[in-house]
This record gives sequence, structure tokens and C-alpha cells, in this order.
Amino acid sequence: MNPFKKAVSLTAVSFFLLSGCVKKDTEKLQLKNVMLKGGGSFSCTFDGVKHDFILDMPDNTENAPLVIILHGYGDSAEGMRNGIHFEEAANPLGYAVVYVTGAASKKDRTAANGWNSAAFPDDNKDTEFLTALAEYLQKKYSLDKNRIYAAGFSSGACMMHTLAEKADDTFSALVCDAGYMQKSIWDSRKSSNVSFFQLTGEKDDFVPKDSDGTAETNPAPSIEKVMAYRISSINADISESCELKGGSVLNKYECSDTHKQVWELTVKGGSHSWYSEKYNGFDANELVLEFFEAQK
Repeated sequence: MNPFKKAVSLTAVSFFLLSGCVKKDTEKLQLKNVMLKGGGSFSCTFDGVKHDFILDMPDNTENAPLVIILHGYGDSAEGMRNGIHFEEAANPLGYAVVYVTGAASKKDRTAANGWNSAAFPDDNKDTEFLTALAEYLQKKYSLDKNRIYAAGFSSGACMMHTLAEKADDTFSALVCDAGYMQKSIWDSRKSSNVSFFQLTGEKDDFVPKDSDGTAETNPAPSIEKVMAYRISSINADISESCELKGGSVLNKYECSDTHKQVWELTVKGGSHSWYSEKYNGFDANELVLEFFEAQK
């Protein structure tokens, strides 16, 4: 059956404790008002906030891995899809791909769409939303719950570090292209056992780096500190390096017991972008898929 034929209606479920009296627990927030807009485009609400998402499904969805893709500030699911077309490489390999539109901050609804990567408690519950979306899609299309991945660019990339700290029980591998970890997430970090791939442009001033001094004036931790933490968190005991076309060096770290991996790539001459073979000597889509394939 074509997975886009029906819109989905959700039924709220109440939970009760029976111990001489009946008590209602706090209900877990779920997606609501999921509606098919046309083709693979859907809308939904979560905690009263509207989101759009675009699904690109493989021929067989049974036990397929899922990749959630987040755009940068001011963009949309449609804009991100049109810009990178990750699904064109991913679908033939059996991956389900969903592009998701963020929302304006609760503090300023006139602002552009983005993500609450700092996890401010009085702002949009984006970590909970993305977790709920992943769980919904996994159940709806019988996807592999052990291979739920996410990738993001810029503001969406910052969200990857947040998911690594707060939702590593849902997401098993994450890709951060041109993003960093917010100070609030760094200050409350724990040992996060999740595979992680960080791509950082050598000339990208958006990402605080010790190497170029941009970390000195940014309250967020340098990407070098963050990646040292990521490598330590998985207890990596294997490492290798390889030079890509264009001169960028890819470093790979792995834990031989759990096979969790951390990849880090500083893109030679790279700026703030989703990297391409034309400008950077390699295709980010292909490299991201190589990383996800290595998680099997």
C-alpha cells in the first residue's frame, strides 16, 4: 500500500494507576492533527505548535532505517529537500527520509523557523517533538526502531548535539553539518553513547573553534572540546584517518566493544554550507550515508 494514501488520526491514551483509588498520570505529548497535504507532504501539531514534514519512502518500508533531516534557521522542509535531495541517494539504499520544518520561537512568533537547540524550558519542545515524530513514523511504517538517525544543517545541526544528550535512547546515530553544541547543553552534558559525525568548515565562523580563535568570544564550547568529549563518551579504542579528494582529512574513532563510532571532518577551505563535490571535493550526501551504513 502506498504510505501516502491516508492521513493519520491519533487517539489520545490515558494511563491510570490502580491502588485502591484511580489516579491519572501526566500524559506524554504526542503528534496531533496529522494531515496529508499532497504527495509525501504532511502537516501536524505538537504541543500546539504546527509543523510540516515531507516523507520520501523506499520501495519496502518494513524494517527500513529512518533519517530525519533538519534545516537551518529561516528555511523549511521543502527548502532543505530542494537544496540537497538526500533522498535521491538514500531511498535506493532502503532508507526512509523525512524533512521537517521547525517553528518560530514561542518568545517571538514573528521570528523565522528554527530549532530550540538550547533546550530552553519555556520555548518549543523540539527534542520531545522530534522524538515523538520518530516514534510515530517508526510505528506507522514498521521502520527499524534500532536504526533511527538524524542529520541537520546550521541551526538544525546544533539540534543534533541536543538530541545526542537528551534523546540517545531514540536516535542511534547523528550527523552535524556546520553546527555546534549550545552552552546550556554542554553545561548539563552526560556521557552520551551515540554514534556522531561532525562536519566543520575550516572557514566557518558560525562554529566556535580553538584552531582559529573564534571560540574565545563565543560562550559555547569549541568544537574541538566537544569532539574530544564525543570520542571519550563512546570509549573509543580504534582510530583511523583518510584524506578525501580536495585535501580534507576524515578522522574515524570506534569502540571495539559496542561498535559506536565518532567521525570528524574539518573541510579544507569549507565555509557554512552542506558540502558538495563541486566546491569541496566530496559529496556530503554520500559521506553521510557511508556513516549511517557503517552503523549496521
